Amino acid sequence: MAISANSTIGELPDSRTEPDGSAVVRILSYNVRSMRDDEDALARVIRACAPDLVLVQEAPRFFRWRKHAARLAAKSELVVLGGGATAAGPLLMCSLRATVERTEDVLLPLVPGRHRRGLATAVVRLGGARIGLVSCHLSLYEEERHHQAGLLLDRVAALGTTHTIVAGDLNERPGGRSWTRLTKELQDGWATAPWGTEYTWPATAPDRRIDAILATPDVEFLSCGVPTDLDPTDLGTATDHLPVLAVVRVPADAAATPAAAAGPAAAG
Repeated sequence: MAISANSTIGELPDSRTEPDGSAVVRILSYNVRSMRDDEDALARVIRACAPDLVLVQEAPRFFRWRKHAARLAAKSELVVLGGGATAAGPLLMCSLRATVERTEDVLLPLVPGRHRRGLATAVVRLGGARIGLVSCHLSLYEEERHHQAGLLLDRVAALGTTHTIVAGDLNERPGGRSWTRLTKELQDGWATAPWGTEYTWPATAPDRRIDAILATPDVEFLSCGVPTDLDPTDLGTATDHLPVLAVVRVPADAAATPAAAAGPAAAG
């Protein structure tokens, strides 16, 4: 397992808006297994990463799912942005730094007898940067997963954002057909700027990378990987996946006004 020389959260660049309006953003991708494990440990892991944007997979989907999602967001010092049961599990959360432009939950075609899959999508602004977001959890079945990867790329194109982040549980290792299909158009954060450790599953003895943070070409990855300084007890009891944390620099949108780039953010 590869480990970078600098792999502690405290050594990462701080979230900020730069003078030209570009945004340095912390992004977390995390499969939370329907919050069936230690919810407080889960929230502690998220808070320790200090993310601006969280792309969740396997959020609660059934009885009082909105209340569960809101509680996790509150414990994590974030707010719910979109997704959840209406996206078949993917969920988006954000800090108050983000201004929300729009959200949309997308259900993917259902194969009878299999788990319903979907995408939680949004467009947000941080500083002068306009960012598309897609949280995904692809199928366990290879052919279905490959088809879903194509639909995901179609959705990225439909967002109409120059800078887009895709993150999720791909249920496949690098080099697989779906992974290869996605990375023909999107950067793989770990491959671009490896930091921390690589493997994400299972949480207690990770031996493979099936979770990823990807981005369109003009997003600059500063670091991406699993932090090494999180409480191992919390990691083992929070859920069955490890979190992936990335820091990216997103250029200011060409249409952003100076006031938009410098002004305070608002919650959506």
